[in-house]
Amino acid sequence: MASITIRIDDEIKQEAESLFDKLGLSISGAINIFFRQAIREQAIPFQIKAKSEEDRYDEYFNPYNMKILMESISQADRGETISFTLAELEEMETGGVPQRALDFLKAGRKA
Repeated sequence: MASITIRIDDEIKQEAESLFDKLGLSISGAINIFFRQAIREQAIPFQIKAKSEEDRYDEYFNPYNMKILMESISQADRGETISFTLAELEEMETGGVPQRALDFLKAGRKA
């Protein structure tokens, strides 16, 4: 029997141990299965590829971003948002604040 030493992130190891335990496997058993399958297929037994543009786009919809998006939708539903014209946004870039924005803030963020 041969022995192999590898270095792996602690969190990855814990997650893998938890998964393999549910499957009735040890880390060693899982690695042996991986090696046997690689030998059988004469290849890595799963596809390894760079992320496509679509995969990168999907990362935007992670749980944190979805939470922020849902909070923003709730704020809009409650009338706690204000929209601006392009001219107003340009005015704000030069330090001006549209009067309706000030009114919105004075009214307790209710449009």
